[in-house]
Amino acid sequence: MSADSEAGSTGRVILGRLGSPFGVKGWLRVQSYARPPEQIFEYPRWSIGEGERWTELALEEVRPQGKGWIARLTGIADREAAAALTGASVSIPREALPPAEEGAYYWMDLVGLRVVGLDGLELGRVVSLMETGANDVLVVQGDEERLIPFLQPEVIRRIDLAQSVIEVDWDPEF
Repeated sequence: MSADSEAGSTGRVILGRLGSPFGVKGWLRVQSYARPPEQIFEYPRWSIGEGERWTELALEEVRPQGKGWIARLTGIADREAAAALTGASVSIPREALPPAEEGAYYWMDLVGLRVVGLDGLELGRVVSLMETGANDVLVVQGDEERLIPFLQPEVIRRIDLAQSVIEVDWDPEF
């Protein structure tokens, strides 16, 4: 499951972004970062904002629209109010997320971890993850950038969140 963490110290998890208004009754397009995308709508209260400015709003209604989704939030009743939220992030408190299943990880928990080879050679730190369709990929920044497929147990041998380390079977020259 992916989820982006923008404000780790505040415990806020960014699940998506609000797009442009849809119609004149306060509906907004919603870009979801959750997997599956509709999982964002399982949380009935969202914090909407950026940086240090957040407002909590209740999710009133959701419906599919074209290839995406639109939503209506409490107190957002017209196009102008919706337009004021365009581009704002959608977040929830970290503690609202269910625990990751055994052997699964939230992306935000992997970002920042040290990546070391089986020989103990440090390859760098995870700066982000990407979806490629076939499998997720760790973007590791060290002496150079490395793209390491997130394949357990073939490549990703061990993840120790307590020690902040991922052990990989990966040729550092690759």
